[in-house]
Amino acid sequence: MIPDRLDITWIVLIGLALAAILLPPLLPRPLLANTLLLALAAAKGRCIAFDFLDLRAAPPLWRGLVSAWIVILTLFAWLVSAAVALI
Repeated sequence: MIPDRLDITWIVLIGLALAAILLPPLLPRPLLANTLLLALAAAKGRCIAFDFLDLRAAPPLWRGLVSAWIVILTLFAWLVSAAVALI
């Protein structure tokens, strides 16, 4: 039986969640760990939006808006974590 896209996405999401748990404690700098953690969260958000919310079949405008929203939200969270690290 060939797994469909949702099964593959589910496996990828589990891998990203495990990476988000295991990798940050191994990194020496908190800002680097936050950057990695937020990048993994953005990848998970994109997987969920495109596959589980079925935006892969949506018009390019909607895909672009949702992708931009994920990037902006991630960048804002990174800026906040960088500001906290500098204080």
